[in-house]
Amino acid sequence: MVQVVQAQNIGIAYLEERFSLKISENERFFHEWLEDLPEVTTLQKQDLDRVKSNFLSLVKRPPILENAVKMVILSPLLDLAGFYREPFAIATEESVEIAVENAEEIVRGRIDVLVIQEQFWLLVIESKRASLSLLEAIPQALVYMLGSPNTEKPLFGLVSNGEDFQFIKLIKQDQPQYALSDKFTLSRRENELYIVLQILKKISQVLT
Repeated sequence: MVQVVQAQNIGIAYLEERFSLKISENERFFHEWLEDLPEVTTLQKQDLDRVKSNFLSLVKRPPILENAVKMVILSPLLDLAGFYREPFAIATEESVEIAVENAEEIVRGRIDVLVIQEQFWLLVIESKRASLSLLEAIPQALVYMLGSPNTEKPLFGLVSNGEDFQFIKLIKQDQPQYALSDKFTLSRRENELYIVLQILKKISQVLT
């Protein structure tokens, strides 16, 4: 009998065991978040300052649910990064199932936001409510990335709980490997949404 495992209940150890996933130790593996980042304009900085202010106002009245994170934080970021325009398309609540090789298991879940270009998965975004750590979101995002039909191109991910943001890169060729960016947060005095937008812009350039 096939056992169904929910993606939100999975940890990194499960992915390492079932899918031979490994973290890359090569510093060049995920260079996109570090090098040649595009500029953020003065107007975009003003928009991002407002986004940060809106979120900080929300957290005064908890709980902050996932839908609020997507609406207040992720939606404007995707807009400013150009992902609402061609050649990109946006899908939400995309269903994913992955069969575990040599085991009667299926991992099942739904992607919060998926950026697509001509049916190729480009960017997987997983949002959590503000009270949850990104450590709970990263394995779930990796499940969805492993379920991508793309096998030749790298796939990028972004996990966020509204306050914190972290990027993921996955390459599925041969043995699947991934790496993480630093974590960016709105709890610091400077607005680190500037850097988050820069990385999103860079990913859009890489993907096109």
